Amino acid sequence: QVQLVESGGGLVQPGGSLRLSCRTSGFDLNYYAVAWFRQVPGERREGVSCIYSGDASAEYLNNVKGRFTTSRDNAKNEVYLEITNLNHEDTGVYYCAAGRLSVCVFRPDWYDHWGQGTQVTVSS
Repeated sequence: QVQLVESGGGLVQPGGSLRLSCRTSGFDLNYYAVAWFRQVPGERREGVSCIYSGDASAEYLNNVKGRFTTSRDNAKNEVYLEITNLNHEDTGVYYCAAGRLSVCVFRPDWYDHWGQGTQVTVSS
């Protein structure tokens, strides 16, 4: 059974940091690119990061570069998203998604497997 389970969200003050985790099971993570998407009510899911299956290089949404870092530990079947210097615009539900892709794309329909999401709220 394929599962992706996100954790690490919560309430954070502006300027704070978080590390989100995505624990995967039921498929071989080695062959999958994994993206993080963010969604706020009334808006579409927005891709913020993606890490390749092969060399673990990553792509980021332009306006999060320098603050978001994604990484993976295939031995643990986990993918991570570290976020620093959080601001109010980072608030949303963060989803991890896995796709058997050779490229990183921020197209939700390209990803096969999704987690249930973890809420990140940035507020003072």
